[in-house]
Amino acid sequence: MTASQSQHSRLQLCELQRSSDAEEIRLGEFDVVAAGAIPWQLRDGELHVLLIHRPRYDDWSWPKGKLDSGESIPECAIRELREEVGLRLNLGIPLAATAYSVKGKTKVVYYWAAKVDPALQAEPDGVECDELRWATAAEAAALLTNPSDLAPLEDLLKAHQKQRLESLAFIILRHAKAKPRGKWTRAEGERPLAATGRRQAQAVARMLDAWGPEHVASSPWTRCVQTVTPYLVLHALKLKTIRSITEHEAKRKPHKAQRAIEKLVAKSRSQVICTHRPVLPLIIEVLRSRVSTKVAAVLPAQDPFLDPGGVIVAQQAIGAKHQFVSVEIHAPYHD
Repeated sequence: MTASQSQHSRLQLCELQRSSDAEEIRLGEFDVVAAGAIPWQLRDGELHVLLIHRPRYDDWSWPKGKLDSGESIPECAIRELREEVGLRLNLGIPLAATAYSVKGKTKVVYYWAAKVDPALQAEPDGVECDELRWATAAEAAALLTNPSDLAPLEDLLKAHQKQRLESLAFIILRHAKAKPRGKWTRAEGERPLAATGRRQAQAVARMLDAWGPEHVASSPWTRCVQTVTPYLVLHALKLKTIRSITEHEAKRKPHKAQRAIEKLVAKSRSQVICTHRPVLPLIIEVLRSRVSTKVAAVLPAQDPFLDPGGVIVAQQAIGAKHQFVSVEIHAPYHD
């Protein structure tokens, strides 16, 4: 990893917060950043997970790998799944990250759960992975080579036992960087993205692909619509605009904006909502009322809450009366 790549990883790490991670992970800085996932499925009601054998190390582990240059951590996790076992999956709840030393460098690996449809077939790539095996949680614990790989498995099993493993991503997105307000003379709702913002919108589309939200809602103002357009085009999705979550409407009638968000939450589906900085505290308040104290501690509490292009991902447990079981905050793309 080059010096610039290392600096990039450290920057991302400082700005990544997940309710699944220990404090030393959230506050730490690491020389090497990697990501992966634990693929899982239910077989006759029993939890099974997919392990891989890595010939290079002669060990049994989870699909994982280091970030490519310019890649976000969630993107890395789904790419590793695709490359090592041929599965195109969406990320579920975040699982405990692990940290350790490798050749005098500190390394962290971020994990997520990833549900596998029984119709999908995993195949080893023959290079990074030469064999794979579906196993029960107990079998996997005995098979894993490195003790540190047990932590995300334990999180996965606990979530399954509490019926919090199967979930839907509810994503809050602040629009990407817009042209300066002071230099814009036309209607505020028409103020577009800056050149940096347009590049951020492309990066947002790539990051959102890690969760694959199937529904997209947005303020109808130009900068919000432009932020989600690359993702809409990529997946041929329709956009639902919500007038009550524009800056002006939310300031005039905050109760209507909050009620609109509550209606979206009640739909219990994978979705992303793009809006403005002044609306974020209203959305965060809705989330805060539906999470545990531990999870709430990760939610941003001070203005600006998110930088332009920043993302909050809250996983909504299926059948849990609109409760959220995890929160993660991802930094925006920077040139």
